[in-house]
Amino acid sequence: MHLSLLLALASGVTATAPTVSLGGTTLVGRDVSLLKQDFFGGIPYAEPPLGQLRLKPPVLKTRLSGATFNASNFSRFCLQPGSSPTEMSEDCLTINVFRPSGISENAKLPVFFWTYGGGFQDGAANIYNASAIVAQSVARQTPLIFVSFNYRLGPLGFPQGAEASREYALNLALKDQLTALEWVQANIEYFGGDRSKVTVFGESAGAIMTAVQLLNPDFSNVARAAIFESGSAATPVEHTAEAREVDWANFVGGVPECASLANTSHTFDCLRTANTSSILNGVITAISKAPELFGFDPTLDGPGGFIPDRPSRLFKAGRFARIPFITGTNLDEGTAFTPRDPDMIYNDDTLREFFLANLTPSDVSAQTLDSAIDRMLELYPDVPALGSPFNTGNETFGLPQGYKRFAAINGDVSFQSQRRLWQQTAAQAGVKTYGYLFTQPQPAGNPSLGVSHGSEVLFVFGGVTNPADVPLSRTMIDYWVSFVTSLDPNDGKGLPRPSWAQYTPQNEVLLQLNGQNTTLIPDNFREEQIGFINENPITFLHKKRFL
Repeated sequence: MHLSLLLALASGVTATAPTVSLGGTTLVGRDVSLLKQDFFGGIPYAEPPLGQLRLKPPVLKTRLSGATFNASNFSRFCLQPGSSPTEMSEDCLTINVFRPSGISENAKLPVFFWTYGGGFQDGAANIYNASAIVAQSVARQTPLIFVSFNYRLGPLGFPQGAEASREYALNLALKDQLTALEWVQANIEYFGGDRSKVTVFGESAGAIMTAVQLLNPDFSNVARAAIFESGSAATPVEHTAEAREVDWANFVGGVPECASLANTSHTFDCLRTANTSSILNGVITAISKAPELFGFDPTLDGPGGFIPDRPSRLFKAGRFARIPFITGTNLDEGTAFTPRDPDMIYNDDTLREFFLANLTPSDVSAQTLDSAIDRMLELYPDVPALGSPFNTGNETFGLPQGYKRFAAINGDVSFQSQRRLWQQTAAQAGVKTYGYLFTQPQPAGNPSLGVSHGSEVLFVFGGVTNPADVPLSRTMIDYWVSFVTSLDPNDGKGLPRPSWAQYTPQNEVLLQLNGQNTTLIPDNFREEQIGFINENPITFLHKKRFL
């Protein structure tokens, strides 16, 4: 849902726009009168990352210049493929606030902070209309404030290569996210929010980024709780920046002014003087030529960094923020990331080649890896009825032989196993956590994708159009809002709904989110397969080309 829908519903807005004083500047927002909400958008939270600030950590900006600032709409979003240049800008590090109308500055409302997904290479805050979440929070008498922001994408957000490492330019988008949260700490009180009651949440890349932040025990200074939809700290490929030197060379090679330097280790100075059109061309080139589906993931960045070591090792060492969280996945996470070329055959030999090409880590021997592959092929036999989309029997949807088998492996290695490992680790450490499995059928979708990655997002944002989906959507919003406002999805307010039991070492249960059967289920599906993956976390460093 886009804000334009929100504005269309308002059909005009009242003559008096809401305002907020931020230092010496008055922010003029938009009064969405029909929904009794205020919107403030496009507020810079960092200096524009242009010129000498390009490819550098964000510089926090808590105050604006000028007497007034037009905050009535979203800003342009960050550079990415597939969008019109007129919709994008490098000056995109902005933040947005949805709040109930009529609240006082000292209302001290809980804050819901959203990070969008998009494979770290696309996405934008303006796609997500939070009006349904805010409206339902008010209706159930637990009002909250919703905050979203833009972060840098692709090579600008996640630079790769030895030079980026040398220049301390790794994981810039994670620094954008943290800087946006620092802006919230500095300013949300002026909008009626409580900086001590921030719940961070995100989906896919947004969930991964948020989970990576939790690898820092001090993250509890800026957030008191979290919700992760289909993403954990170890979901993406985790390499050092040097492992993706080719991606950086492709980026530089796509910037005309700097192409001659593509294979050198001295590109940053030139890139900082290039114009935005050239940089956009480099972004498009790099992403189109990447040997992996996602070539600009978060990067291992060493001591003092966001990911100083493999997340599984950090979990084992107890290095993570102890804040309550909800985490969950969809039934068929792997289908969207499994190649569907009709000429491809996923037999044992093909899968072995994929594993060897994409899972080879430096941490284990070739013999160990080969043995692990043998065991995976045994644990995931080529039986369509056992594959993903699950619960579809022997139907193969006209797709390549072994597609369902490979989709099951994809989903389990990168999503289901990671969610389970993280949740079990946190529960053992005494962290309050709740888990879910979203299984709502998607009759309007492609049946070969099943309940695929991202299917739950419209339900969380109240954007479903099928009347049969509305009750589940409202129920999910109630669970999410209840957790944000009380740190418990079972506050007894809003719609009647099943009690969501806490995930503990003695009671490893998930809430199945399904309009026909929302109920608790044991977290033991594919127990042997997922158990094997989680017993060998360093071997399974997650897929490259095919995820």
